[in-house]
Amino acid sequence: MICMGIISGCGLQAPTAPEVPNTEKTTEQTAAEITLVYAEVNPLDSIVGQTGTAFAEKVAELSGGRIYIDVQASGVLGSETVVLDEMLAGGGTVDMSRISAFALTSYGGEKSKLLSVPFTFEDREHFWKFVDSDLADEFLAEPSENGSGVKGLFYGEEGFRHFFTSTEVKDREDLVGLKLRVSNDPVMVGLVEGLGASATAVDYNELYSALQTGVIDGAEQPVSNYKSKAFNEVAPTIILDGHTLGAIQVIISEKVWNELSEEDRNILIEAGEYASKFNRIISEQAESKVIKELKAEGVNVVEVTDKTPWKEAVKDVIENETAENKELYQQILDLAN
Repeated sequence: MICMGIISGCGLQAPTAPEVPNTEKTTEQTAAEITLVYAEVNPLDSIVGQTGTAFAEKVAELSGGRIYIDVQASGVLGSETVVLDEMLAGGGTVDMSRISAFALTSYGGEKSKLLSVPFTFEDREHFWKFVDSDLADEFLAEPSENGSGVKGLFYGEEGFRHFFTSTEVKDREDLVGLKLRVSNDPVMVGLVEGLGASATAVDYNELYSALQTGVIDGAEQPVSNYKSKAFNEVAPTIILDGHTLGAIQVIISEKVWNELSEEDRNILIEAGEYASKFNRIISEQAESKVIKELKAEGVNVVEVTDKTPWKEAVKDVIENETAENKELYQQILDLAN
């Protein structure tokens, strides 16, 4: 919802109890003409949380405080799926959200799906070449063109995603038979099944307890999320397979977008470009730092020196999920050169 002036329910989260949104207004929010509620499932100190904060601060700067981005982090507004369902249904509670790019796959996002296909991006440089290419704009426009009711604003990433487990694993074969939590997405489910494991649905906000109680044996996340959510406490082994890069995008309700003036739209676009560049810098720095910290804390960090066996194991998934967009997928692959 676009909140003009002071409207109850558009406040910041309480810092001492992040699971409960705070309805008290900050000075900045009280002074703002427009407040946009921005949902983030991860904590503010995570890569994506910091990216959201950078975006909000830039919007405030460019608008002279007229536009306030109310970043509700730590999943207080629900999981990515819950938030996305609410936005696509036109509920009006959430105006903007940071989502995993592949989250749109279940909503007709055939192009978005290509970004989560295993082992698509060779390295970060490859991904950012995609972001800087004309293809990125084409992908961001897809949900709007599909009539989903949301519009993509900008891309970012939260590092390569890796599997982590409560039991010790040394290589790919040790994942066979394990119950691994992944998002309810055909690509990710196919990835897990291709590796011989069992894909298990668990809400992200319940992931820690599911690992702790043995409901699942493992899951997958970027290393920064793995540490910030303290998953290493209940799943002390992480294998750095880097099966996919955690591509993210920030989306906005088309209803909200259409209500904004051209000037305000341009402010959000410029702030998005800034936040995307900010994200690129902190993501790479954070990943290297976190891996060192995990090793120092005694986490069993397993390096993967040869990804060929992993790629072979999920070859069918890659072929099946890109079959309808072979040419487009090849364009993504070609950006590595």
